Amino acid sequence: MLTRTIGRFFTWPVDRLAAIIAPTGIPPNVITWMALVLNLWAGILFAAGRFAAAGGMMLLAGLCDLLDGPVARGQNRVSLFGGFLDSILDRYADLILFLGLLVYYASVNRFMYAVLAGAAMSGAVMVSYAKARAESLVPKAEVGFWDRPERLALMILGALFNRMPIALWILAIGPNLTVIHRIVHTWQQTKDGRLPLAGNELSANLASSPKPQISIPASIQSGNSTPLLTRAAKRGN
Repeated sequence: MLTRTIGRFFTWPVDRLAAIIAPTGIPPNVITWMALVLNLWAGILFAAGRFAAAGGMMLLAGLCDLLDGPVARGQNRVSLFGGFLDSILDRYADLILFLGLLVYYASVNRFMYAVLAGAAMSGAVMVSYAKARAESLVPKAEVGFWDRPERLALMILGALFNRMPIALWILAIGPNLTVIHRIVHTWQQTKDGRLPLAGNELSANLASSPKPQISIPASIQSGNSTPLLTRAAKRGN
């Protein structure tokens, strides 16, 4: 991805800033929540028509998004829940930003741009969902261009340079094409019926392994199951 290639140039300053923040003891999840708050602020600014200010706020939110991971590693607080929370709040941030744009264009009677904002919002959600759902079936589904860094970069540029209509046209089309790309990719990986994911391989191996033999108590075999039922009732089952 282009933005990931560019992002490598910012690794050093982000790591240095994270090294300064980590000793303060600020929990990385707090930084993740700060990113959501800043994006909420940006969404309000979009709704008010203050696009340049919203773009600046998105830059600060993006910095928080970059910092929470390195800070977590610096504090030895990396956790599965932290990654889960970050993904959930990112989705809310995307919705908030596009909702702000939709409110603004609806308030100034720009129906077409409001529709574009809605289409872009749908694409942003579905790109992430398509990847998550596909990777429950196939090892990787990182195909297509319009992941979250690319979308945010274009939104920030559109906001700062007052070119949001152009950005919305691209965001309404590009991410939805990426969804289609991921659908085709997943179909190609699964059309022969194989399940290449490790978890599915485990399930397939379990399914092909000999079935465990379950011993049936003699009381049931003989039809006298009353003692068992009585004991189960006493346990509250």
